[in-house]
Amino acid sequence: MARAEFKPVQLAAARACGLRVPPTLITNRPQDVVAFATEIDTPIVCKPVASPVLIEDGQLKAVYTQRLTLPDLIDLRGIDTTAHLFQGWVSKAYEVRLTVVGEAMFAAAIHAGSEASYEDWRSDYGALSYITTTVPDDVAAGMRRLMERLHLRYGAADFIVDPNGAWTFLEVNPCGQWDWIQGATGLPITEAIADDLQGVT
Repeated sequence: MARAEFKPVQLAAARACGLRVPPTLITNRPQDVVAFATEIDTPIVCKPVASPVLIEDGQLKAVYTQRLTLPDLIDLRGIDTTAHLFQGWVSKAYEVRLTVVGEAMFAAAIHAGSEASYEDWRSDYGALSYITTTVPDDVAAGMRRLMERLHLRYGAADFIVDPNGAWTFLEVNPCGQWDWIQGATGLPITEAIADDLQGVT
């Protein structure tokens, strides 16, 4: 699980499994960030490479995806202290939390109702609405290959669906939460986990 949840590993594996991933750069060199932002034709976002949770000033804090502005790119002090993950911004119609349990897949479309949740839905749960959706065959096949490659039986995967309906893989969390999705949509994820643990097909 520790290896599977490391984003450089899973992003490379997802691409190898046929899933679409955003243009990605991992670096601690400010000049590389500027070059990356210049080369791609979309804004860029910054994300943590590993855990999005940290302790600062004795408080537990979450690090959310952040779109970088021109002033951000002009002043990149601090980038050289550690590796950062940068990706091209993907225009979104909505996002999908795809929960995979064994061979079963449960997809919930997540619609943002605020500017903050449009940038990172985790930052404003109260502004979200959910509806069940179907998974395109090519995405389902790619996810099955990815789960096998990462040796996972369970994963909570996040996708962006763009205005043209294309799905872009962001990440898969080997221990991602599911109960709030089940509560909002009625998808029988808990039952599927119980069945999988008991070997019920």
